[in-house]
Amino acid sequence: MHEQKFDLIVVGGGPGGYVAAIRGSQLGLKTALVEAEHLGGICLNWGCIPTKALLRSAEAFRTLKNARRYGLKAADISVDLNEVVKRSRRIASRLQKGVGFLLKKNAVTLIEGTGTIAAPGLLQVEKEGQSRELRGRHIILATGARPLQPGGLESDGQQVWTYKEAMTPDQIPQRLLVIGAGAIGLEFASFYNDLGTEVTVVEALSQILPAGDTEISTLLTRELQRKGIAIRTDCRVQTIDRQPDAVTVGINSQGETEQFSFDRVLLAIGVVGNVENLGLENTKVQVERGVIRVNQWLQTDEPGIYAIGDVTGAPCLAHKASHEGVICVEKIAGVKTVRPLKREQIPYCTYSHPQVANVGLTEAQARERGPVRVGKFPFTANGKAIALGETEGLIKTVFDADSGRLLGAHMIGAEVTEMLQGFGIALNLEAGEQELSHTIFAHPTLSEMMHESVLAAFEKAIHI
Repeated sequence: MHEQKFDLIVVGGGPGGYVAAIRGSQLGLKTALVEAEHLGGICLNWGCIPTKALLRSAEAFRTLKNARRYGLKAADISVDLNEVVKRSRRIASRLQKGVGFLLKKNAVTLIEGTGTIAAPGLLQVEKEGQSRELRGRHIILATGARPLQPGGLESDGQQVWTYKEAMTPDQIPQRLLVIGAGAIGLEFASFYNDLGTEVTVVEALSQILPAGDTEISTLLTRELQRKGIAIRTDCRVQTIDRQPDAVTVGINSQGETEQFSFDRVLLAIGVVGNVENLGLENTKVQVERGVIRVNQWLQTDEPGIYAIGDVTGAPCLAHKASHEGVICVEKIAGVKTVRPLKREQIPYCTYSHPQVANVGLTEAQARERGPVRVGKFPFTANGKAIALGETEGLIKTVFDADSGRLLGAHMIGAEVTEMLQGFGIALNLEAGEQELSHTIFAHPTLSEMMHESVLAAFEKAIHI
């Protein structure tokens, strides 16, 4: 069997894998990328990008329905679900082709098929019964994750959905149950609510967006309920009974189980790493709690084998995977300026309506470390927000009381996912109250609220 030799082989073409492959080639490594199905991975094809396309359609529909608020008239507004889905799929297809172009531009060898490690440094690739061997000095596993499906609650693609079915519905359900109140669950809850579906969200923990700041989660709960979404926390789904025309779900709360009827159920309770069928048994790679164990440089216990992204565990975010891919490859190539990932600087965004964005420590986490100063500024006091008709929201900043250093930022409201990176840069630069206070923010902008929240933390706010 003919054997091809590479400096770097990346298994998996998602946002971690393809970025790692491109960066490796840029650094002079002869690089191959092995992908079994779709370039761009779940994020580009079935996650981040196509869901935002769906949410944009829902936003446009919501705006048209409320046209009179803006002094406009719009009649006979309705949803063409088929066209909404088609638009989303077209965007995903366009970006997938764009990834292929980038790989070609950067001289990355794309190999289609399923990769299995036959021995350290040796990858066997299978496609349609044909096999080939690749020899690589370095192998990066970027195989991603798949939806978690507990026993008895498995999806069937018809009545019980994962995100994939939720993105390509053939009709708008009248009643939808979303199990899980993380980012994925809440984004779909917002989308279907905007289209007229009666949505219920069930979360086992005590708040939605369980890892987020409690105050922001409370505000989001209030806004979603105001829009008609039923939120049930501290609840667990016990049973799912699939019937021809409905799904009967047993929901347990405080020891009592009630039965509810829905048209569709969406599982959004997390993911599990794709660690199977990789040939890890032929290596020293260790799997712990369903994810591959790595060190700060993404190295596994087997020299020359690395892992990045969702397959290494939470948080399962595209930008975290991409960043890990760059770190991993730059360490391999000997780049002197490479730094380990700072997990506290990973940004989190939820594209519900309203949006939620946060980076750094929550207020509760910060208080556990010592005295803090907290600044808050509401959307209702911002001129641009009022002009946009988007007055529901809050910007919250958390500082170390002694040093004045920024520890975290938490935001809810229109376009906060776009503003968040300003605080991300500040955290990376270890900026504090002085640097942020003396930064000039343009007027009129939503971002002025970021400045005001900083000032508020030190009792210097002007507009509240």
